[in-house]
Amino acid sequence: MNAVVSEDALLSGIAMAIGEPARTRILLSLLDGHARTSTELAALAEVTASTASAHLNRLREARLIRVSAQGRHRYYSLGSPDVARVLEGLSVLAGGTEKKFVPSTPVSLRTARSCYDHMAGTAAVALHDQFLQEGWLVSHPSDGADAYNVSDAGTRTLGRLGIDVAEVRGLRRRFAYACLDWSERRPHIGGALGAALLKHAVARKWVVRELSSRALCLTKLGERDLLTHLGVKF
Repeated sequence: MNAVVSEDALLSGIAMAIGEPARTRILLSLLDGHARTSTELAALAEVTASTASAHLNRLREARLIRVSAQGRHRYYSLGSPDVARVLEGLSVLAGGTEKKFVPSTPVSLRTARSCYDHMAGTAAVALHDQFLQEGWLVSHPSDGADAYNVSDAGTRTLGRLGIDVAEVRGLRRRFAYACLDWSERRPHIGGALGAALLKHAVARKWVVRELSSRALCLTKLGERDLLTHLGVKF
């Protein structure tokens, strides 16, 4: 019984930590995967520096964010990819499901954006769908109902791009799963594989990060190479 009560209390604490509007703004601002200082987060949350400090301490206590020191500065980031996944899911829930879904997301964010360390938006959903259609990505229920594995054909395809699936699989985190997309209400690829795909897309200049938001600009080179190498058409 005590274990159940403790779990309930922990869940309630996390919900209350997220539920305050300024703390929600802080968390959502960190969804782009970039660490920020308390001063930057105070401005984004529209609160004073002292209030931001209190909010950041509360979020740290709930293990929703983490802090790292670099010289005299302290940088805050999301606690884990799981936190990003929960926030993305809550954004979907906040949009409601009773009416027929009509996207209202700004175009700059809807096309492509970062969801912590992997790609989201229409481009990411198209990539996910193509991987499934080609049989490169297959369901792997033993790791969870939403888990994926990469087939032999997928391993070869990713290898030709320069992505070592064995190396990605060896990372100490979930390998691949269906992450429900906030703007599309359909899944994109999350986990270590999703992170590897975004890292590759940035390195190859298929997408360019926006400095002031988590939007990703899909380049003409990206459109061409994604069609040529993966068959994804935009």
